[in-house]
Amino acid sequence: MECCRWTTAGTLLLASLILSSRTARSEEDRDSLWDAWGSWSECSRTCGGGASYSLRRCLSSKTCEGRNIRYRTCSNVDCPPEAGDFRAQQCSAHNDVKYQGQLYEWLPVSNDPDNPCSLKCQARGTALVVELAPKVLDGTRCYTESLDMCISGLCQIVGCDHQLGSVVKEDNCGVCNGDGSTCRLVRGQYKSQLSASKLDDTVVAIPYGSRQVRLVLKGPDHLYLETKTLQGVKSENSLSTTGSFLVENSSIDFQKFPDKEILRMSGPLTADFTIKIHYAGAADSSVQFIFYQPIIHRWRETDFFPCSASCGGGYQLTSAECFDLRSNRVVADQYCHYYPENIKPKPKLQECNLDPCPASDGYKQIMPYDLYHPLPRWESTPWTACSSSCGGGIQSRSVSCVEEDIQGHISPVEEWKCMYTPKMPVVQPCNIFDCPKWLAQEWSPCTVTCGQGLRYRVVLCIDHRGMHTGGCSPKTKPHIKEECVVPTPCYKPKEKLPVEAKLPWYKQAQELEEGTAISEEPSFIPEAWSTCSVTCGVGSQVRLVKCQVLLSFSQSVADLPIDECEGPKPVSQRACYSGPCSGEAPEYTPEETQLLSGSLQELDELYDWEYEGFAECSESCGGGVQEAVVTCLNKQTREIADETLCVSSRRPPQLLKACSLDPCPPR
Repeated sequence: MECCRWTTAGTLLLASLILSSRTARSEEDRDSLWDAWGSWSECSRTCGGGASYSLRRCLSSKTCEGRNIRYRTCSNVDCPPEAGDFRAQQCSAHNDVKYQGQLYEWLPVSNDPDNPCSLKCQARGTALVVELAPKVLDGTRCYTESLDMCISGLCQIVGCDHQLGSVVKEDNCGVCNGDGSTCRLVRGQYKSQLSASKLDDTVVAIPYGSRQVRLVLKGPDHLYLETKTLQGVKSENSLSTTGSFLVENSSIDFQKFPDKEILRMSGPLTADFTIKIHYAGAADSSVQFIFYQPIIHRWRETDFFPCSASCGGGYQLTSAECFDLRSNRVVADQYCHYYPENIKPKPKLQECNLDPCPASDGYKQIMPYDLYHPLPRWESTPWTACSSSCGGGIQSRSVSCVEEDIQGHISPVEEWKCMYTPKMPVVQPCNIFDCPKWLAQEWSPCTVTCGQGLRYRVVLCIDHRGMHTGGCSPKTKPHIKEECVVPTPCYKPKEKLPVEAKLPWYKQAQELEEGTAISEEPSFIPEAWSTCSVTCGVGSQVRLVKCQVLLSFSQSVADLPIDECEGPKPVSQRACYSGPCSGEAPEYTPEETQLLSGSLQELDELYDWEYEGFAECSESCGGGVQEAVVTCLNKQTREIADETLCVSSRRPPQLLKACSLDPCPPR
């Protein structure tokens, strides 16, 4: 049975060998009909990717199987910016050849979906599109955003490895056949914040090497660029018109619409770009942006450090250092920690120098390093006191690498020996809660019902838990008292004299002006009236009226020219009456009477006589009379006022009524 199995296996193996031999011989016979391949031709281009070919000759009188020409890519180096587009060069070569009897300046027509390898050109300034050649030169790109190239009039697939027929592509970071780990996607939105003191603002900074940049502005504002090369050369571009152009050798496509702007840069950028916005309208604008930012700082694993022992068994570690890909130098670890995608490699540990030490008896048992030689470890001192009692401070400590020997003695060693574990932080934030702050309660009502008074409020020092505490700065405590104005005029008579002693025109009261609060808008602010110009009779009072404004940043008041204030200016002079001179009612000129009457008209509308019930009966029995009580009332507050304020109004007639009509008891 075992023999049979062997025989079957042997038969299959033999059949396989015969088939393989025939296949090899047939391929050999087929290739033997061809001469050897010739040398490669000169490249069709000197840069930017061209094509080269090689030929062979058929040695048989019959038709040979296979092709007599083969191609490969060549000159796969970038062309200098001034070289221009290869397809455009071929179109411009026809500028001195007349077409239908006329010379034209020809521009390339790219990305033809039907025949991308024909030379189609458009006459500048016209809609005329002509196929000037059935085939473009070998090495011309089929499409502007692809490496595929035209060879002998046919579009051939080219991978990012510049090999014909390859389907290998670049990742978003520009790495051929990469996994996207060398860059990071940055996406965000900016909203303009109009300010009278700012004309522009920074939208986003896009670093050197970024790719696939796209920004869309919506609104009335405008984008512009600032660049800085690696050599420190700065420049600016206003992006004033639609078009494609080069900025620091980076190709830029910009589209400008009435209410929108679009900026595209395929990259990689050859400088650091700062995108800014220039405010041009009252409405807000928004900018959406997206790009792939290269991770220019990468972790790089080091070689193994020296062994911890020269003999008898020790250990050695690797570490990781942060490497700047642009400057090709090692930088501080914090640069690599900036990228979340960057994961620091863990140190590797291995035993070393396992040979016995010469001082021993020639043999030493090699035990695991963590049993006879504990690994070094990080040790730290206690944290220092926080630098601030509130509002966020820092505290620090020292961290060192120590080693413990077999007897338990601890000694400091080089830090690299502890790098197999992360080093403990040496600084940390502390007391990050808010500091106590003043909290002002609501204002009380004004202490008066008319004119100018005071109002008060309670101001407490509150901590981050909402508890009443101390610790607030007295310098920042809000004021607990301020003046207030009730917009109701207050009227007071200067003196109380019998009604019959007052003249008809004496209705003026000493008025407490309605206060005008100073605001951030220019407004008229009157000062207090002066004393009356005479001690008796009719005089005048004056006051100063200023145009003032409150400066909010300094909380101070500034005087302005009178014409800066709008609205009617309050009067700066009025009449006053200081009582009769020598007890007599003096005579006044028509001008004085007219001056006084203007001040009394308002009182007519505010005060008037009204009946307020009856007085007591003149007799307790047997018939008496009651007289109606007439008082001067304030029509708004319904409060009793001095009768001098109602003198000009007609006093109601005296009303009497009978009372106590019951007969008196006999005496």
